[in-house]
Amino acid sequence: MNNQPNQTNLPALYTLMTVWFFWSFVAASNGILIPLFKEKFELQQWQAQLVDFAFYAAYFVGSVIYLLLSRYMKTDILNKIGYKNGIIYGLIISAIGSLIFYPAAETKSYFLLLTALFVVGLGFSLQQTATQPFMIALGPPETGATRINLGGAVNNLGGTFGPLIVSFAIFGSIDPEAALSATIESVKVPYLLLGVLFVLVAIFFWVSKLPRITNDETVETGFGALKYPQLVLGMTAIFVYVGVEVTIGSNLPEYLKETQGLVSSQVSKYVSLFWGSMMVGRWTASVGNFSLSETTKKILWVVVPFLAFGLVLFANSLLSGDVSDLYPYGFCVIIMIVSFFMSKEKPVKTLLIYTGVGAIMTLIGVFSTGQVALFSLISGGLFCSILWPSIFSLGTAGLGKYTNQGSAFMIMMILGGAIIPVLQGILADKIGIQFSYILAAACFGYLFWFGIKVQKVLRNQNIDFDKEVANVKGGH
Repeated sequence: MNNQPNQTNLPALYTLMTVWFFWSFVAASNGILIPLFKEKFELQQWQAQLVDFAFYAAYFVGSVIYLLLSRYMKTDILNKIGYKNGIIYGLIISAIGSLIFYPAAETKSYFLLLTALFVVGLGFSLQQTATQPFMIALGPPETGATRINLGGAVNNLGGTFGPLIVSFAIFGSIDPEAALSATIESVKVPYLLLGVLFVLVAIFFWVSKLPRITNDETVETGFGALKYPQLVLGMTAIFVYVGVEVTIGSNLPEYLKETQGLVSSQVSKYVSLFWGSMMVGRWTASVGNFSLSETTKKILWVVVPFLAFGLVLFANSLLSGDVSDLYPYGFCVIIMIVSFFMSKEKPVKTLLIYTGVGAIMTLIGVFSTGQVALFSLISGGLFCSILWPSIFSLGTAGLGKYTNQGSAFMIMMILGGAIIPVLQGILADKIGIQFSYILAAACFGYLFWFGIKVQKVLRNQNIDFDKEVANVKGGH
């Protein structure tokens, strides 16, 4: 990849961060649609999880289309049109998908509603395929994970507010009666407004001044990127990672219904806490993007996660009022802070520690009861929070001219968000929702193994990100 600077281009980075907000806003809001559609369309749990299937399967289909067109045209499409235009076109596609919600709700068609989510996801697929390598290219490759974490911090701000805003727009309150009075047509206005926002952001990117960063890749016979074992490993890891992230949050409303006796209008607080946990972790990791002394960074690594947790509490208080029942979750935040200090901002070490702790916390959630079980399961958001950039940077390390192609393959594996939640839904219908979370624990276990394996593969190619990060100060 050419034009790769030794210093991070912060203005361009901040511009790119804006688009991250919507990815998690929509994804997290699916957790509100799932119980609503399950009730109104009288679905089984696995059928309700088709909401996630439609949304995340679009990432797979979009990436396949991107790769096949690139191969047919004998050139990388993003290299031809530019990363900036790729993001703009992706936003327009997502806007079209949001507008489809209107006729889908009018006709009360579950299939058409799933189609709308699929089209939104197609747009997101193109946006992410362009944005991820763009952000890595804005500075040294070994610190690409920290830049993606910064985008992720904004991403999960959308994930925190998304469920609350969409829930309020659909139900109006958290009263049980609100769940009874809500209809499928209640989704029309929220998603119509979302489509308008997509168009406005597309215009913002069109007028913004972003650097022209390209990749010299020429698509040859076959897919050359697949010859790199780190990419193949990274693809499986992304599949499992997105799957576990989505399945924890999306099956949470059913868990709350069965174990806490809540209805669809009352689950947004906990769905928001899960996605807010992702924000807590990513805000913590994003501190490394700034030129700060080691002492200042260590102080912020303690202060920032609690500031983010406080924002989650504040956001929930706007809709739910009393949030004192969420205060004990601060103990889970402390566990994450300790884990972050142990990881020392190293991609592989972070991966191993976070997946190991995530597996333990999930198992506690499966085999305990009450608030301990609930918060242990929700804490999966804390320990998923910064896995994506670690996996993405490790999986695309050393790909050279195949970086764009490798990025598309990685984005393709967001398919895990379509498959694994449905698998958990099937398990839930058979063994109960709480024990079905054993699948999430198994996913964390696989990702732990990935961390060990990919480190060996990269070291054989004389690539050691953990060692290189130790020699880079401040992530710039």
